[in-house]
Amino acid sequence: MTGNRSILSNFRHFNGGYVTFGSDSKGGSITGQGTVSNERISIDKVNYVKELDFNLMSVSQVCDQNHWMLFTDKECFVLSPGLSKPLLEKILLTAQRKENLYVLDMNEDNLVRGLPDKEFQLEDHCIACSKGKQHQSSHKPKTLNINDTPLQLLHMDVFGPTNIMSVGKRSYCLVITGDYTRFSWVYFVRTKDETAEILKSYILRVENQSNQKVKIIRCDQGTELKNHTLTCFCENKGIERQYSAPRTPQQNGVAERRNRTLFESARSMLADSKLPLTFWAEAVSTACYVQNRVLIVKPLNKTPYELWFQRVPYIGFLKPIGCPCTILITNGVLPKFGAKSDEGYFAGYSSQSKAYKVFNSRSRIVEESANVECREHIVYE
Repeated sequence: MTGNRSILSNFRHFNGGYVTFGSDSKGGSITGQGTVSNERISIDKVNYVKELDFNLMSVSQVCDQNHWMLFTDKECFVLSPGLSKPLLEKILLTAQRKENLYVLDMNEDNLVRGLPDKEFQLEDHCIACSKGKQHQSSHKPKTLNINDTPLQLLHMDVFGPTNIMSVGKRSYCLVITGDYTRFSWVYFVRTKDETAEILKSYILRVENQSNQKVKIIRCDQGTELKNHTLTCFCENKGIERQYSAPRTPQQNGVAERRNRTLFESARSMLADSKLPLTFWAEAVSTACYVQNRVLIVKPLNKTPYELWFQRVPYIGFLKPIGCPCTILITNGVLPKFGAKSDEGYFAGYSSQSKAYKVFNSRSRIVEESANVECREHIVYE
């Protein structure tokens, strides 16, 4: 439909009904039908409607992937590779003056005559359209993992500060995840300044344990991971540094998703056990410990633990965090009729010993002990 009578040719009168606009107001009756035509395109079956201030095209009837169409409020143009540069510039200039530019697909149906045979591809976008319509770039996940060694690529991120300090007076957590194995390590620090020394110690230790070399480190541009100390260390060891673009956490997606998984698991553990929120570090550490042994890396159909240690993990010793337990007293001489154990709560697993981490209710500290009896079916009150 159009409200411009002058652009119609082959016009013939037609007694039609009224047209209702979006505001529920009644437009003029359909008084005739004709063909919109100019030197480049003709469109059949166009209705003339009084008081219509713009041209209306039924896109669903003229849509296809073979041709591109530019149309403004008053004019329509079909673009093709055969257009000369002066003509193309004139078309774009006209569209800019109208301040309304659309790019549509158009078919070779009989509804439209004069379409070119070749396809036109628009290489450059209009600056005005980019300013008004530009969106963030998509970051699609890779379908094929090109890394085939445990330490070829490491993803890392530091989250914090938390609003509540942990039992050990920590406010930040460094999370490191291997790209191939998806095995994760967590380290808790008081300030971000401690991150550099912890990361240097970690790299030396895992390289010695696996007989592999760290080749690439991928992280965001936070100063805790992008500083002179780590830069010199990586240059001396030949480690490549890869940074995500500023304010684009999607490019560090592996680390960000692992942070979210650990946080949600820790939050669920604390809610189920009813432990104080100051045990958040113990909950995050336990979540990381368990996930390394139970999650499945789908492309390889193995757990991160098996990919890192080359053996199937045993999980029969796992306990629910927060469950009441008794801790055998092994330090000092016990009274003749004194209690042999203290009461406490299970708080996780030791990372350096074959022992449990428990919170001793008498001493009010988190300690490690192998002599622990957990009452898994008793709810913490």
